[in-house]
Amino acid sequence: MAERLEDLNLPNAVVTRIIKEALPDGVTIGKDARTAIAKASSIFILYLTSSANIIAKKANRKTISGTDVIQAMADIDFDQFVDPLQESLENFKRTQKEKKDATTKKKQIKKDEDEIVEDEDTGKEITTL
Repeated sequence: MAERLEDLNLPNAVVTRIIKEALPDGVTIGKDARTAIAKASSIFILYLTSSANIIAKKANRKTISGTDVIQAMADIDFDQFVDPLQESLENFKRTQKEKKDATTKKKQIKKDEDEIVEDEDTGKEITTL
C-alpha cells in the first residue's frame, strides 16, 4: 500500500490531458478544479478497485480480472458504463491476441528462414533439418 496519501494521486499531466480532451475548445479549467478532479478520480479508482477485489475474493481468486471490474461497475451503480467498458475490454483482448499472433508468425518465418541455407560449393539453397 502507499506510504503517503500523495502517492495515491494521479499524475497532474495525465489528469490535465484527460480534462482537455473532454472539454470543448476554448474552455479552460482552474487549478483548484483540476486538483479536485484528480482527487475524485483517485478516490473513484480506489473504490472501484476495492469493489473488484471483493468480487475476486468471493470467487477465491487473488487476481482482479477485467470481468471483476465490469461487475464492480454494475455493483456500485455505474451501469451506464458497463457496455462501453465491456466493448473496450473486448477490443483490448482482440488487439493483444493479434499482437501475439503476429509475433508468433514472425518467429515462425524467422525459424523457416534460418532453416534455408546456401550450399557453399554450388550456391544453391538447401533446407536443413
